[in-house]
Amino acid sequence: MTARGLATMAVALLFAPVAGADIGSRIWATGGVTTIEGSAGGGLVPWALLGSYASDEEWGGTLALSRAEVDDYSLSVTGAGLNWNNRLELTVARQTLDLDSLVFTLKDGFGLEQDELNQDIFGAKVRLVGDVLYSPWGQWSAGVQYKRQRDFTVPSAIGARDDSGTDVYVSGSKLFFAAVMERNLLVNLTARATRANQGGLLGFGGDRNNSHELMMEGSVGLFLNRQWLVGAEYRQKPDNLSFATEDDWWDLFVAWVPDRRLAITGALVNLGDVATLEDQQGLYLSLQGSF
Repeated sequence: MTARGLATMAVALLFAPVAGADIGSRIWATGGVTTIEGSAGGGLVPWALLGSYASDEEWGGTLALSRAEVDDYSLSVTGAGLNWNNRLELTVARQTLDLDSLVFTLKDGFGLEQDELNQDIFGAKVRLVGDVLYSPWGQWSAGVQYKRQRDFTVPSAIGARDDSGTDVYVSGSKLFFAAVMERNLLVNLTARATRANQGGLLGFGGDRNNSHELMMEGSVGLFLNRQWLVGAEYRQKPDNLSFATEDDWWDLFVAWVPDRRLAITGALVNLGDVATLEDQQGLYLSLQGSF
């Protein structure tokens, strides 16, 4: 399905009346939201949770539209996910990075101009053990994301080795009841093996390193009530290219879940230096519909 088709479906769902058929039996907001890579989690970091409200012997799905605007770039993401029996999550996402006609200056002095970069991401996540609410050690899941560049011209020119790559990760999530000021606290830790440059948008591997490295990612969120969640995320990044230093990402987010069919997430994001442009900070907004 094309990005335009996914976007049309997402808009139709997001703005449909929320009263209607059952969408699963799990507790409010236990599916998380949709990351920029399509999997269930926060904005930047996948969580052990699986998307939608599907429990055992149920299936459900999500559609999401997201956009991040930082100083010199903008990223648009369209994603969809399917949850089978709260055991297996399958996801797909299309990322479009608007470069604002940025000119990359290469080592030999030549310039390379391109308006945007596009990447497709196909993901799968399996719940291994536990439950985020009731298991003493929380819920643990393992996931894989296959990422594929649609135009490798810029990544190749700046030293990336490949136009596709695979991330593998393990996540653990736990909800602590009445942990902070009688509010529920969600904690997540993710370990990711990756060789992706800027999440894959600048290709995979490089002249500094071409092997998978283990990166740590974390999230913490405090439920003000069942509809509002505030928190922060941090994501380590590899540094594979001599062309430009790659910094870690972090955000401060607010998620609003006014109804089980709809989740809205806003965030302040800091991506650090990206492709020689320094201190990229800005805003992130995501709309997710569940069915």
